[in-house]
Amino acid sequence: MIPIRYVEPVFRPPSEAESLILPVTDGCSWNQCTFCEMYTAPQKAFRARDEAEVIESLRLTGERYGDQIRRVFLADGDALVLPTRRLLTVLDAIRTHLPAVRRISSYCLPRNLRKKSQQEIDELAAAGLKMVYVGAESGDDAVLAAVNKGETFDSTREALDKLGAAGITRSVMLLNGLGGKALSAQHAAQSARLINATQPEYLATLVVSFPQGEARLRAGFPGWEPLTQHELFVEMEALLSALELKRTVFRSDHASNWLVLKGTLGADKDRLLAQVRQALSGQAALRPPWARGL
Repeated sequence: MIPIRYVEPVFRPPSEAESLILPVTDGCSWNQCTFCEMYTAPQKAFRARDEAEVIESLRLTGERYGDQIRRVFLADGDALVLPTRRLLTVLDAIRTHLPAVRRISSYCLPRNLRKKSQQEIDELAAAGLKMVYVGAESGDDAVLAAVNKGETFDSTREALDKLGAAGITRSVMLLNGLGGKALSAQHAAQSARLINATQPEYLATLVVSFPQGEARLRAGFPGWEPLTQHELFVEMEALLSALELKRTVFRSDHASNWLVLKGTLGADKDRLLAQVRQALSGQAALRPPWARGL
């Protein structure tokens, strides 16, 4: 048993399936996005973990599994909200107690990097932070405001540029359908503009979904109407058509996606667009409804 205290539910990106999940915070420091249900449970109220607890968890984990753990994911929703000094202390403890670790990663809210200088982010990179997952959701300011994201095109771009300058790998997520019917076209266009401007190493798209219902989103976005399956493909075609990327690994294979897409942009742009157009014409193999576990 791993000697770390977890507060359920615990979330991590799919690519961190083999990582040690190390909570340095509980919950999300913003937690006001009306499309997100991840940290709404009472026990997930935001708090920073006690530094001594985190270090002791690492020491005990290292005693048992120190030569086996290769990757660490700093949880919960936005570990980089912590002061740089505390993060550097945790990164140093990982090096000390888990010497086999080769990659440390975390989620990141763009707003939290506004408080950190480029020098601080460079220090985090030098201390071992290798990869950050940024839920941009959209590049369109109207969409971001409607869902109370607390970010703008400019704040997200600034964060991605800082991370890129530090050599930290950036994995960006966009939400297909987040703008609803009314804002779909500008959601696709401005999201593509954001990604083109920052050239992240990884890009993923998920379909916006609401297992607990849409009431929270509609409270601030009363005109929101969900896209049909066909309209989701139209939006995806618009996004891919507008992307001008040099070498970004693209994935649209989350359980929420009807159509599984994988490739590198721009090398595979024509093939990916062809797959989307097959879906638009009803000729593509789609994920069955029962398999879209959310």
